[in-house]
Amino acid sequence: MTNPFAPAFEVFQNQNTYFQRLNDQPQYRRMILSQVLTILVFTFCYGSVMGSYHSFLQSLSSGIKLFLLFGLALLICFPSFYIVQLILGSKIRIGHMLTIILSGFVFISAIMLAFAPIVVFFQLTGDNYAFLQLLHVAVFVFAGIFGMRLVAEALKHACDQANVYPRIGVTIFRIWIVIFAFVGIQLAWNMRPFLGSPSLAFELFRNETRGNFYSTLLRATGNLLGTDQINHPIEIQKAQIPTRTNETPQDTAVINEEIYAPNDTIVYP
Repeated sequence: MTNPFAPAFEVFQNQNTYFQRLNDQPQYRRMILSQVLTILVFTFCYGSVMGSYHSFLQSLSSGIKLFLLFGLALLICFPSFYIVQLILGSKIRIGHMLTIILSGFVFISAIMLAFAPIVVFFQLTGDNYAFLQLLHVAVFVFAGIFGMRLVAEALKHACDQANVYPRIGVTIFRIWIVIFAFVGIQLAWNMRPFLGSPSLAFELFRNETRGNFYSTLLRATGNLLGTDQINHPIEIQKAQIPTRTNETPQDTAVINEEIYAPNDTIVYP
């Protein structure tokens, strides 16, 4: 029985041989199916670990959404990248290009899955929501760096060995990585939660969509460092103070003293 993961797993054994096989391979359907299946299994497993911090439903939801996150981000960004390569004079076929990009995603998902036991360890021993948020971000960044580096090496091989890819395309690919990262970050924000705050009930998607990833990252950092509890003075305009028809000057003075007391603060969690 043929192992459906075998073609995708070849990238871990000998990268130069793997890149050469991609250049010589006339049909990419089997390779693409193997890569997609591998990414599906790996991302679902890691997403399930993420969501297990909250509940079983969150675990199942996060596993599915993490795979959709990868797929949708690639679906949004790949057409523009391939068209730009054609404009630059690339002779590489779309199947070849897609297998190269998916190879990077296989690498990313495999590295993420390798960190799953570490994540489980901190979930069981630390149980700090802010720390786990930052840990998952670090895992994504670390895996992304190595995955995109693999894609860059594959494109260089196509340029030097197969002579079907322009050298300037590698530079364009680095720019595309930045664009892809921004799209992925915003998409992940819209598809949250993945980890799931223990103080909130399960939701497939958050109803509140204000803010962005960067403000959330800064807030999580502040929470981890214990600097997020900032006192904010009450600001109430006098025009908003309810009036009473039988109010005396003494009553007004008492109300103003209570509302504008300098020691009254609101602590935002």
